[in-house]
Amino acid sequence: MAKESMKARERKRERMVAKYAAKRKALLEAGDYEGLQRLPRNASPVRLHNRCKLTGRPKGYMRQFGISRINFREMALAGLIPGVKKASW
Repeated sequence: MAKESMKARERKRERMVAKYAAKRKALLEAGDYEGLQRLPRNASPVRLHNRCKLTGRPKGYMRQFGISRINFREMALAGLIPGVKKASW
């Protein structure tokens, strides 16, 4: 499990990116790069990092499901994810 502070920091970044999205787009279209520099660092979408919705694990994230590979495997084997079954050929 990730620390609560790490998960909270990521949520804070997501809120800040959403807050400044329109202003950032307008500055980019106008070509005002000095204005972009004055925006907060965490307002940049590049600084976001995908995390597992259940545990907050930053690595092994599966975009299609929004969870880490470890949780995905456990849930798939338990039959909690519809349409997913163990491959065998």
